[in-house]
Amino acid sequence: MPPSYVKPYVKRGKNDAADAAAICEAVTRPTMRFVPVKSAEQQSVLMLQQALRVIIAQMQDLQVRIKSLERELLVWHRTNRPSRLLETIPGIGVTTATAIAATVTDPRHFKSGRQLAAWLGLVPRQNSTGGKDRLGRISKMGDRYIRKLLVVGATALIRFARNRTTPLTAWADKLLTHRPARLVSVALANKMARIAWAVLSRGKPFNAAVA
Repeated sequence: MPPSYVKPYVKRGKNDAADAAAICEAVTRPTMRFVPVKSAEQQSVLMLQQALRVIIAQMQDLQVRIKSLERELLVWHRTNRPSRLLETIPGIGVTTATAIAATVTDPRHFKSGRQLAAWLGLVPRQNSTGGKDRLGRISKMGDRYIRKLLVVGATALIRFARNRTTPLTAWADKLLTHRPARLVSVALANKMARIAWAVLSRGKPFNAAVA
């Protein structure tokens, strides 16, 4: 039955019980009109419109292009030492490693890992007055793409920490006891950015013992 035909029989309120009672009442009316139910075959035919075929083709083409780009990134990653060093950091994969290696051409442009994290917008804004420091949300300045990749990597690292505990995940777990998960993800991304600077500056793989 069309919903608009059933609506007049709803007595009061809007809940499942009232709707069911209205349907039972409406179905007994001799003048009630009923909507024929389409067969599974009819419904499948309606899903095969020409517009839908175009969308499917576009999605398939996009998948092919993404795979091609991933292969090109992997080839470059394997031939680039800084990118390979960055991949040794937990939470940083090929995509993030290549993005940082291609963007941070010389880590000496930053005096410390904190400067790199600040450049990426991963440090909180400061609102200081009357001798009191108030920390707000992250500044979100700098490279938005790399910042997003680091936060996604940090979130994944925290999510799968139960399967493998590392110094980084242990540090994040401690923060989670008194901080929201989103804030901890950003804090861990900040730490990963600092570690990335240290790895690039030293020219050595990540070592949890000295991180």
